Amino acid sequence: MSSFENVLIENLPDISKISFKKIHKDYLKALLIYAFIMIMAFFVGAFFLIKYKLKEVIPEHVNYIYLGIFVFFTIFIWYLVVSFSKRKYAVREKDISYKRGVIIKTLTTIPFSRIQHVELDEAPILRIFKLASISVFTAGDSSDDLVLKGIKKDEALQIKEFISSKINE
Repeated sequence: MSSFENVLIENLPDISKISFKKIHKDYLKALLIYAFIMIMAFFVGAFFLIKYKLKEVIPEHVNYIYLGIFVFFTIFIWYLVVSFSKRKYAVREKDISYKRGVIIKTLTTIPFSRIQHVELDEAPILRIFKLASISVFTAGDSSDDLVLKGIKKDEALQIKEFISSKINE
């Protein structure tokens, strides 16, 4: 019977030496358009709710409600802008990595050997800026495991083809 060994690894790979690429700057414009649409819908809904349901009940607090909504969405927009600069990706010979986050930082790396398939998605507003998203799926789960949003469509097609060729080897 052979003896079991579990050798300690002394020199781990240094993830900080990966040169990550930033998400295309036009994706921030798309995010702001999506946010503007959401905010406008929320403000219209809040306006009609306050005007027809709450104004008689709490008339002295209506301005505070509007101020609170404005402050919330101002912080939301600020967070979108700050978090945008933290979104980066790297496609290497054997894996793909994506990092994001301001408060909670996340780094996801998926080796090509675990990838089942790759999808290219184009949302309507992203199409205006010629951007796309790549969704990477691994085995054993029905949802996407990694989504790179805001990549130029030409580059996204190249990445998709590269990953597809790697998983078909």
